[in-house]
Amino acid sequence: MMNNTSMNQACKLKPGTSLIGKWNKNIYTMIRLLGEGATGVVYLADSDQGRVALKLSENSLSITSEVNVLKHFSKVQGSSLGPCLLDVDDFIQPNTQKIIPFYVMEYVGGTDFLTFVQGKGIEWVDVLILQLLTNLEQLHRHGWVFGDLKPDNLIVSGPPTKIRCIDVGGTTMQGRSIKEFTEFFDRGYWGLGTRKAEPAYDLFAVAMIMVNVAYPKRFSKKTDGTEGKIHLFEAIDQDTFLKKHKQMLVNAILGKYNSAAEMKQDLLVIVSTATSKPARSNNGTKSKRVQQNRPTASTRKQVKQSNKRKKTSGLLETIVILIGVFLIYSLYVMQNLM
Repeated sequence: MMNNTSMNQACKLKPGTSLIGKWNKNIYTMIRLLGEGATGVVYLADSDQGRVALKLSENSLSITSEVNVLKHFSKVQGSSLGPCLLDVDDFIQPNTQKIIPFYVMEYVGGTDFLTFVQGKGIEWVDVLILQLLTNLEQLHRHGWVFGDLKPDNLIVSGPPTKIRCIDVGGTTMQGRSIKEFTEFFDRGYWGLGTRKAEPAYDLFAVAMIMVNVAYPKRFSKKTDGTEGKIHLFEAIDQDTFLKKHKQMLVNAILGKYNSAAEMKQDLLVIVSTATSKPARSNNGTKSKRVQQNRPTASTRKQVKQSNKRKKTSGLLETIVILIGVFLIYSLYVMQNLM
């Protein structure tokens, strides 16, 4: 989906520019541009509260909508869905005296999703996707869909390692039409569903985020009449990592999950199955490492002796406790007789 950035010209500020809120009088100094989209421009800025993310937009309705989303997120306990909302105000453009609304939010530092996985290893994908599905389950429960879900809108912060959703511009109430989307992660682009805001829309995007890990440069749908799902299934079959998750990915792509919790449960089964398999050598026998971990005869003898000592110690403790109880009971009886 092409973003119309011509609307944002009045929002363009040079690094070092100071912005003063019309109503709250808070001062923000622009450090650098973080991102630009159809709904506005986001800057990293310095403030009395430290570094923050500040979004300006000529579209006041868009700002109001996003502010309401962030306020709603703050009510979801334990949620990492979006950044915390810090300030809402207007900015008077010096040259034109035009009033431009803006809001300030927590700056979520970290590494973008794909860069993190490329640096740390593909085994982190399952961990991060499990966290993401947990966050989405909370969001969906409260009647919202994230909408424009893609690696660019996911930051991995920490320690502890935690996935965070940023840029809530595409977040939409369930039942309405998706406001923003990126073609590769949009089921409508692949001919696999509508752009109606519902949990299945986000879960399709989650599957495509995993596909994007295997294909960092992404790919376009075929123009030879091949169905979108056939194209995606072929891509899954050609990658070892994706193939291990094939059934779950197919279910998400075809919209068979009613909730993020269902997809999360299937992913947990995949992860537990992979970790529970015993290590084996090429000839089918258990690896030497497993065999080396078996206790020797000497070790077993030491364990038996240790258990015997524990039993003896436990018996003595029991006798002492019984004697103590008997003495206390005797004193109690004697006091009642006096």
